[in-house]
Amino acid sequence: MEPAPLSSLQEEGEGEPAGEDSSAFSPAAVPPRPATHHSLQKYAPLDWSAYFDEERRVAIPGTDDVFNVYTAGSEGPVVFCLHGGGYSGLSFALAARQMKDKARVVAMDLRGHGKSTTSNDLDLSIETLTNDVIAVIRAMYGDSPPAIILVGHSMGGSVAVHVAARREIRNLHGLVVIDVVEGTAMASLVHMQKILSNRAQHFPSIEKAIEWSVKGGPLRNIESARVSIPSTLKYDESRECYTYRTPLEQTEKYWKGWYEGLSDKFLSCPVQKILLLAGTDRLDRALTIGQMQGKFQMVVVRHTGHAIQEDVPEEFASHILNFISRNKIGPNGVEIPGLIKKWGH
Repeated sequence: MEPAPLSSLQEEGEGEPAGEDSSAFSPAAVPPRPATHHSLQKYAPLDWSAYFDEERRVAIPGTDDVFNVYTAGSEGPVVFCLHGGGYSGLSFALAARQMKDKARVVAMDLRGHGKSTTSNDLDLSIETLTNDVIAVIRAMYGDSPPAIILVGHSMGGSVAVHVAARREIRNLHGLVVIDVVEGTAMASLVHMQKILSNRAQHFPSIEKAIEWSVKGGPLRNIESARVSIPSTLKYDESRECYTYRTPLEQTEKYWKGWYEGLSDKFLSCPVQKILLLAGTDRLDRALTIGQMQGKFQMVVVRHTGHAIQEDVPEEFASHILNFISRNKIGPNGVEIPGLIKKWGH
């Protein structure tokens, strides 16, 4: 369907079905959007190099798959970031700039996203995405990786949990899940196709896509949108306009697998864990019991939309660095005076 013109985009709360639950996937019940105006300069794309130090192409041996990876920093443990469905590694750009003096930040473009290229970009099954991340970490670090903290947003949060639960990454010391809870996510799946089809679908320019992302889309931070949104688009020659790089609507058969059983799997991961919520989500039964038992830390981040790492990058980075410090995770593992302890298999 054709999108409404940008000048007539609905404001927050207009046209929402009465009584419909808000969710991590819905634009409802989020803070007011920043004021915007039709200035091309205001929405001009920003280059990744102001935030990351390097862009790498990681080829997976024995396959045609090549994953695009952004890196920043040279000291401390590795904060390995996995974006949500329809986003890209540049979703973590502003946060990377905040963290790179104290940690090594790595953000990959998952299969079917950003600049990564694979033999089947539409295979977004949780098994394939999990295998991809493990393969990239092994290709980058071999059998002796530095200390790693996995960070995942939304769909990427599910991938991070599955990677950690596989216990195949040596020296994994932390798991950070951003704004995804199994109960709410599963309940939201029935609305996903409608939500996707209601997005603006085509844009005359990258600037207009960036503008829409903060006026009618998922983001609240214009600077982050200027960095991350261009990598989520592709140019449609037949329509002579920009559209989404990742056709999420064609991947519906994988959605249930992303979230089914996620809470129990998260609680079973044998590493320190933190769940960051944007305040519009609720814990399901398993997570409520797990939190009462002290199995993970939970932080509710106020005044943000679903993409916490983009909307409030300084606060997000602070939570990650505090998590690293509190758990005494150094470049090689947990550091105790006179002892370095590694968790590995």
